[in-house]
Amino acid sequence: MNILVCVSAVPDTTTKITFVDNNTKFNTEGVQFIINPYDELALTRALELTEANGGEVTVITVGDVSIEPVMRKALAIGAHKAIRVNTVAADGMHAAQCIKDAIAGESYDLILTGRESIDYNGGQVAGILSEMLDMALINVVAKLDVEGNNVIAVRDIDGGRETVSAELPCVISAQKDLCEPRIPNMRGIMQARMKPLAVVEPSGAYTDTVYESYELPPAKEGVKLIDAANAGELMDLLRSEKKLL
Repeated sequence: MNILVCVSAVPDTTTKITFVDNNTKFNTEGVQFIINPYDELALTRALELTEANGGEVTVITVGDVSIEPVMRKALAIGAHKAIRVNTVAADGMHAAQCIKDAIAGESYDLILTGRESIDYNGGQVAGILSEMLDMALINVVAKLDVEGNNVIAVRDIDGGRETVSAELPCVISAQKDLCEPRIPNMRGIMQARMKPLAVVEPSGAYTDTVYESYELPPAKEGVKLIDAANAGELMDLLRSEKKLL
């Protein structure tokens, strides 16, 4: 099997978020980037599938040179090779178009993405990419198997889960519960230094998106302690201050 896994670099969840340029740009200074957790699940399941069925896994990302350590970690986890499109994605459409152009002429049985990135939470790339490549899409997949020329997937829906199948090739977006992410070992880290990481230039600009401003959510308020015997005061606060009643 030949599998492509789309990964993105996102700020570590402990990162203090700030903005620059009059709050129109995310400040990357001093930020520690990690593999998007949903993408890491996609990568791990791709490796499991190739270990069971043969083949190789390629990871691809859209980003500048600063995120190459994230790609090296993907290689250390077990990916066979990596591709970096040398631009900063402005939105999901931009990222999908860059990926499509970068893999033109290649053939993949499966293309896996995370369900969304944990920074912008757009959840767009899988759907846009499947349309651009004219492939079937199975979204938010919590279980994935390959049987012959078909994939069998269990996906989340409102109120439960459903089992669906599709012919290869197709696009899959990974949801939690798909697998347990792998931790790179020392051998994998050493081997990652020797694995190919190709850098390709984007063939054009594909977005009209402009970020007008960012703002942080309101700071958390202090906790008010209400005596257990004074339920009336609690009801009044919920009604007058929080507008919950």
